[in-house]
Amino acid sequence: MKNKLRALSTALLFATSIAAVPTPMVAGTRGAKNQRSEAKYREKLSKEVRHQLVMLPWYSVFDNLAYQVDGDRVTLHGQVVRPSLKSDAEAAVKSIEGVGSVVNNIEVLPVSAMDEQLRRAVFRAVYGEGGLTRYAEQAVPSIHIIVKNGNVTLEGAVDNESDKNLANLRASQVPNVFSVKNNLVVAK
Repeated sequence: MKNKLRALSTALLFATSIAAVPTPMVAGTRGAKNQRSEAKYREKLSKEVRHQLVMLPWYSVFDNLAYQVDGDRVTLHGQVVRPSLKSDAEAAVKSIEGVGSVVNNIEVLPVSAMDEQLRRAVFRAVYGEGGLTRYAEQAVPSIHIIVKNGNVTLEGAVDNESDKNLANLRASQVPNVFSVKNNLVVAK
């Protein structure tokens, strides 16, 4: 009787220990669920960062703000005309719930009367073109014009390849522009 009782308790103990070990399928499901929730959290954080940056009061067509979200760390990139916009962008992103740290790699463009004249001239050339005026009607126009030492960079998004090429052509025709780099992307 003692041997039967001992065998029964050993079998029961063995069965309980097997049930407590998660199967690889269950463990994989938990990992996938965590990855999905982390991706959803990252997407939500990314949208909030974008919203905060676009809502900055001095953000204009002559500034380019970009960011990268890595966990709870946000890295800011781009170029701005006003030094205050660099610090405002960092402060706005730091205030977002869930952001642990902010790395501010935003470049403040040098003050130059020549660059300021080129900004206005390129703006008129690009947004004065009949086919591109619709991009100027947005709260923050989607084609950003960055001018540094006479060199122009076009940043942002357009609807199609012909608009991208047209913006490049118009910017290239402005007198005193040394070069044009076209970083416009075609929106999906």
